Amino acid sequence: MNPLFKQLEFIRQLTIRAVEGRPESALNAVPNGFNNNVSWNLGHIYYVQERFAFHFAGEPMLLPDNFERMFASGTKPADWNGEAPSSETLIKLLADQQVRIQRSLQDRLYEEVKAPYTTKNGLTLRTVHEFLSYTLYHEGMHYNAIGLLLRFANREAEGKA
Repeated sequence: MNPLFKQLEFIRQLTIRAVEGRPESALNAVPNGFNNNVSWNLGHIYYVQERFAFHFAGEPMLLPDNFERMFASGTKPADWNGEAPSSETLIKLLADQQVRIQRSLQDRLYEEVKAPYTTKNGLTLRTVHEFLSYTLYHEGMHYNAIGLLLRFANREAEGKA
């Protein structure tokens, strides 16, 4: 297995383990001072990786209804209309996504995409490998946010806010 796929699988397993078995109330709590919750972070990780892995490589994306409206950059749970996906649904999507990425893209890592993309930080991504590598950084940032949100949500639930 290519080391990049091992890294993608590793960070995804960390993300999933951080939230498995947690009550929906903890995953959906928006602690004071935050705009988002753990569920939003999970959906956002999925949404961004789906775009970066599949859209830019010219592959079909698997985006459930409303995922773009709910989980794109700049969105937040306070603006959601309707029910958010359950943690079980989000975890299954995240786990299955890694299998689909490896199956679809393992032989295309150094292929250039049709339209390079420049991130908000000014990094231009041109190959499938560059897009997938960038998602490691992205998911790592949101993994850290998930830990903070869980800590603050627990404090508030215990009355220590």
